[in-house]
Amino acid sequence: MRRVLLSALVLVAAVVGSLGVGLGAGVAGAQETCSFPVTKTDATGTNVTIEEEPSRIVTLSPSAAQTMWKIGGKEKVVGVSKYSAYLDGASAKANVSGSGMTAAVPEKVVAQEPDLVLAPNVISDETVKKLRDAGLTVYKFRESKSIDDIYAKTELTGRLTGECDGAQRTVSWMKDRIETVHQAVEGEDSPKVMYVMSGGYTAGSGTFMDTIITQAGGTNVAAEAGIKSYQPISSEVVVEQQPDWFILSAGSKIPDDYGETPAAKENRTVSLNPNYVSQPAPQIVTPITKLAKTLHPEAYAQANVTTTTETTNTDTSGTDSKTTTTTAATTTESNGQPGLGVPVAVAAVALVGLLARRD
Repeated sequence: MRRVLLSALVLVAAVVGSLGVGLGAGVAGAQETCSFPVTKTDATGTNVTIEEEPSRIVTLSPSAAQTMWKIGGKEKVVGVSKYSAYLDGASAKANVSGSGMTAAVPEKVVAQEPDLVLAPNVISDETVKKLRDAGLTVYKFRESKSIDDIYAKTELTGRLTGECDGAQRTVSWMKDRIETVHQAVEGEDSPKVMYVMSGGYTAGSGTFMDTIITQAGGTNVAAEAGIKSYQPISSEVVVEQQPDWFILSAGSKIPDDYGETPAAKENRTVSLNPNYVSQPAPQIVTPITKLAKTLHPEAYAQANVTTTTETTNTDTSGTDSKTTTTTAATTTESNGQPGLGVPVAVAAVALVGLLARRD
């Protein structure tokens, strides 16, 4: 079986093509205690000290919120960005976002009187400074470029928030699922896959989608065609690449111009949760797992049986309640959570690209 290694990561974003930068200083080690005070150096180069375990936390990115939900720290979160609306219970939290694509309004954040603010790498240093000048403790994360970075970021989040045990369980759950996928796809053929977006756009190298495709044992035809990040791709190039599978947004259809491809002729499509594919957070393993099941069903089933026999996963926080329905060769995902929907313009494509880089 073939083990696929990341060359860079998103949803990732975490992104194939640029592995060299990790989270560096501030990663919680497995042997580190979860006591306070704790000091970690963030992306601004600031030594951030948290004197006591925080009980009021504001997350300025959906990935930080998703991580808090997953590691068991949901009740500590008092404020979230509007991009976190898909999370169960997020509507009960204060929305600290502004209009348009403004992820955080300092005045709204300050009003929540948080003990700790978790900021993604896309939040400007100027905004971070404003929050600190207002007396808040702010930790700005570095950009996650690989799944290993997401593991480390999850552990770091647990350390900063006093949820170390939940973070360790979550990372173990993630690693178990990724290991099962690796066992399944190693040595298997690598089907050609393309992510179809509106306006003729697709996801090339340096995107979370590229990582998801390669981790799941597929070949991203956009990356093979030399496309980087989110860029347009001509129908001629698509037909030339002859993709075996299309990843579509829920409710969208294969473009007519792609008709002369194996994926179109056999109606082989798969839909992945857009919130999971675009965010560097624990649920990134869910679309990877689903795509691996779709591309390599027999190999995945065998690997899953083997992994389940060898190890018993006792982490109930990592259970996946989604259901999958299959019609012909089309696979769709239903998890009871609102997604981003089908992009209707290039502006929406740009938003997806931005979210793929939200840390």
